[in-house]
Amino acid sequence: MSTPRRLIPPAILVMLMAGCTVVGPDFVAPATVAPEHWSDQHGGAPALAAPPAASATPPADRWAVFGDPELTRLQALALQANADAKSAALRLLQARAMQATVSAQRGVQVAVQAGVSRQRQSEFGSASRLVNAIGGAGTPQLLNVLSSPFTLYQAGFDASWEPDLWGRVLRSEEAAQAGTDEQQAALRQVQLGVAAELARAYFVLRAAQRQHMLARDELASAQEIEGLLQAQFRNGLSDESALIRQRSQVAALRALLPSLQAQEAQAINQITLLCGTDPGSLNDALAAARMAGTAVPLPDLRLGLPSELAHHRPDVAAAEARLHAATADIGIAVADLYPRITLGASFGLESVGSAKFGDWGSRQWTVGPSLSLPLWDQGRRQSTITLRRLQQQEAAVAYQQVVLKAWHEVDDAVSAYVAETRREVQFTERTRNAQEEEALARVRHADGLTSYLPVLTAAIAVTDAQRDLADSQARVRTALAALYKALGDDGALQVAAP
Repeated sequence: MSTPRRLIPPAILVMLMAGCTVVGPDFVAPATVAPEHWSDQHGGAPALAAPPAASATPPADRWAVFGDPELTRLQALALQANADAKSAALRLLQARAMQATVSAQRGVQVAVQAGVSRQRQSEFGSASRLVNAIGGAGTPQLLNVLSSPFTLYQAGFDASWEPDLWGRVLRSEEAAQAGTDEQQAALRQVQLGVAAELARAYFVLRAAQRQHMLARDELASAQEIEGLLQAQFRNGLSDESALIRQRSQVAALRALLPSLQAQEAQAINQITLLCGTDPGSLNDALAAARMAGTAVPLPDLRLGLPSELAHHRPDVAAAEARLHAATADIGIAVADLYPRITLGASFGLESVGSAKFGDWGSRQWTVGPSLSLPLWDQGRRQSTITLRRLQQQEAAVAYQQVVLKAWHEVDDAVSAYVAETRREVQFTERTRNAQEEEALARVRHADGLTSYLPVLTAAIAVTDAQRDLADSQARVRTALAALYKALGDDGALQVAAP
């Protein structure tokens, strides 16, 4: 009875049975201390701080609060067709592919090879050295046989598996997962930026269109006043100074129209670029809905709880993912200090000539472990660990900076929004007063108390006030869009990769 051969040393078996030991620090998500209310952390005038209602639940669909179906349609188009969004989606898919590549290190690696080669050995090479050393009368014949060309047939497979004794693969998977999380957050950041920038350009467009329409109305009234003053001057009822001033006013209004048209064209081109379409492709759609949504009242400010900011901001999530990856990289570097064991096996067939290639006697095989033990590398591995720890500290500082920047951006956006809403209230009051003055002027004219000139003057004042109000309304919407961008999203935005 033969004694069974032990292919794996007992020490290695003990190490494998003991299981994996994961080296390096475990990642702990950094804690972010947040105030109870947004008004508790505000820089600048207290009057511009977020109101108490700001801590209420924000709307589920923030962009829908503007009540403009055209804006909603354009944002959906941009999320699907924008080049930056597509690139971010592709980078996310690349990160997922990299994660799958790293995870493949856990399994058994199997390779199959086969080959046919025509060979000839040298009569004076290493293979014939023993024959020459032995010598004898048969040496020439043996050398002739050894040096004769022959065909070698080979086929077989190799299998190997490396136990993750120190968690090197586990930490690599952890770092790859963190990379995927970072790209996921980057995709959300791009989508949020595209949606906010498109909303800003859309509001600029609507404001320019509204301003252009009001400027034309004001120009018509100014030209009518110019005609009246011209008649008065011809009849000797007034001097020419009033007519000259009115002509200057008409010229200024005429000069304003091209600049407003340029603003409109620039905003349209910005929208088409964000939507990934050619210039002019959206002219009809944007012109058809020219005044859509301009009179929809905005809801009360809703920001949610300050503690939710870190969960909604994609850049904060990306910074946390980078910190997670840097922490996992330390474990990978530490694992390189320890030995690596690979279990391998191979089986194949080898035969000179094809006649015996399939016979059982042509088989060959190997099985057994291999050990790689680092001994001396001039401190390279220790320096790598030091480098990885410093990179982790840098990532932690970067995370805190991103969070701090997020607080500042939200506070700045809140201040801008609150200030502009207050300006809008004053412009609304001014417009209402101008309209009342125009109505009074028309009554006086109807009663024959004044000429028609005060009516036209009051109408111009109304139009001028409406232009300021329209500009303020656009600024309020733009400020709210900037605030929504600063608050982040709920992570629900997604776009399919091309």
